[in-house]
Amino acid sequence: MSALRDALRDLPDAVFADLLESEDAYLVVVDLPGATADTVDARVDDGKLRLEVQREKDLPDEFRYLRENRSLFLDAELRLPPDATGKGAEATMRRGVLELTLPKTSTAPDERIPVTDA
Repeated sequence: MSALRDALRDLPDAVFADLLESEDAYLVVVDLPGATADTVDARVDDGKLRLEVQREKDLPDEFRYLRENRSLFLDAELRLPPDATGKGAEATMRRGVLELTLPKTSTAPDERIPVTDA
């Protein structure tokens, strides 16, 4: 699990994530305000969890930006432990929080993870 814990430390400052572990899976919880299941692409590729996220922001007509710190796009990559796999992985998005369940196995094939609204 230390590889995934180390990868969480390498996330951009704007990304907040938790890591949980059970006997047969890892659970990665990522705060993605403004994102929906349709705007998140999650995949396991070459031993890494890759997230590509597009956030939605509404700008009222009567306002303009003085400073903009919330990026519309987020790309994050986390190195996974060798026993984590994308095969059979599940992901849900609810109220801007992405929950990814990554099963444990002896091999980690590359696989896209479908994200659904909870």
